[in-house]
Amino acid sequence: MEVRAVEKYIRISPKKARLVADVIRGEKAVKAQVMLKFIPKKAAQIIYKALTSAVANAENNFNLKKEDLVIAKITIDKGPSLKRFRPRSKGMASALLKRTSHVTVVVSDVPNPVKKSKTAPVVAKAAPKAVAAKPKVAKAVKEEAK
Repeated sequence: MEVRAVEKYIRISPKKARLVADVIRGEKAVKAQVMLKFIPKKAAQIIYKALTSAVANAENNFNLKKEDLVIAKITIDKGPSLKRFRPRSKGMASALLKRTSHVTVVVSDVPNPVKKSKTAPVVAKAAPKAVAAKPKVAKAVKEEAK
């Protein structure tokens, strides 16, 4: 059974939040909570709150055990951006985009069989075939007689 929790309009850029989400993706929920406590980033607190909410939803609404839960899916989506302006020289202004995020955490009591690896597996490739060198042929220059 999959249970989810959503945090919307969080004032952090999605790019920064995805760095933390990639660390805990596919982990056991209890282990992920401990990991998030010790990650020194703002996004760790936000994701911890969403994960704790998802675990509580699973325990209270569906009578699932906390120890059996696994993070099945975690997504950090882009929310609306707050547009602000910063004064510049000669009366101009430059735009600042204060980005927001939507955090979705899905926990499941069934372990996810595929965990996304951070590095691609190394696959041995066959040696390239030796290509025989083609003989170079000089082009004959035709002279036009006038």
